[in-house]
Amino acid sequence: MKRKTLLMVVLLALVLTLVTQATAQQQGRGRGMIGDWIVKTEFNGRTMESILAFSRDQDGNPTAQWIGFMGVTDLKDVKFEDGQLSYTQERRGRDGQTMTSTFKGTVADGKLTGTLSSDRGTMEMTGERAPRMPWAVGSWDISMKREEREFNATLVITADEDGNLKGQWQSERGQMAVSDLQLERRDLSFTLKSTNPDRQWETKFEGTLGRDGLTGAFKSERGEMAAQGTRQGADLIGTWNLDIESQRGQRKGRLRINPDMSALYGAMKIEKLDVADGKIGFKVTRTFGDREFEMNFAGKVQDEKLMGEMTTSMGSQKITGTRVVRQRRRPSM
Repeated sequence: MKRKTLLMVVLLALVLTLVTQATAQQQGRGRGMIGDWIVKTEFNGRTMESILAFSRDQDGNPTAQWIGFMGVTDLKDVKFEDGQLSYTQERRGRDGQTMTSTFKGTVADGKLTGTLSSDRGTMEMTGERAPRMPWAVGSWDISMKREEREFNATLVITADEDGNLKGQWQSERGQMAVSDLQLERRDLSFTLKSTNPDRQWETKFEGTLGRDGLTGAFKSERGEMAAQGTRQGADLIGTWNLDIESQRGQRKGRLRINPDMSALYGAMKIEKLDVADGKIGFKVTRTFGDREFEMNFAGKVQDEKLMGEMTTSMGSQKITGTRVVRQRRRPSM
């Protein structure tokens, strides 16, 4: 009995060691950094918020971009090993000169800390990983069919800070209560219950969630009813790389549109996009001391491009956006 217990302890220790080593190897290859990080820097008594976006190139090498108020900058010499992160940032000043900064810091327990150094001095920088929104979140147009009869409804899915999902259901027959909303990988399920005290009944949906579509069926004591859903704003959702053209020249930018139609222009939050008749618009406000700087965008998606114009008190900028298409890496042989 003692030998069996000792053997189990040894095997458990071996498994834990292998898991720890595998995790360290993944982080050493940069897997622990992939995605967006919200970072803050302190400069002249002001706190500035930006985004560090980490990804890989086609060869699997780590790449990174600095996304701030002035646009997008590709970072160089990106290294992440054993929790140590470093990179070099080059950007042009107003007079056309090249300004170089070097970051050195650490990443541990989901926190990023370090120092950004240049010939102008040093800045302390802190950051944390940007929260990821569950893909089920958003507004879905639901079409249900039983025999020759068809019904339509709207399902709105939201998530709290912990990622717990909630739903609201509105149809031509009125509202119904949504409960037990669960998403396991691509499997979506929830229960609908009548709110009419005179007509009490419930049904359960089970289906599969795609990028922009939802298929499944409602099952109840009345039988089974096939259902399909399409996501509202599907042609807008995702990350857009922007080419911004103004009298001062060209620069790069980024617009990220979330499934719930909230968004980020650069690192600035957009609470809600205005979407109507194939057109989109939004407003962002930046504060400099006692002054507010307002920017208004109006545009539309045309031939899979985002075409529009950003208007400010200083003039206008033409914007062309290309949506980023994520490609899965092929498994190694």
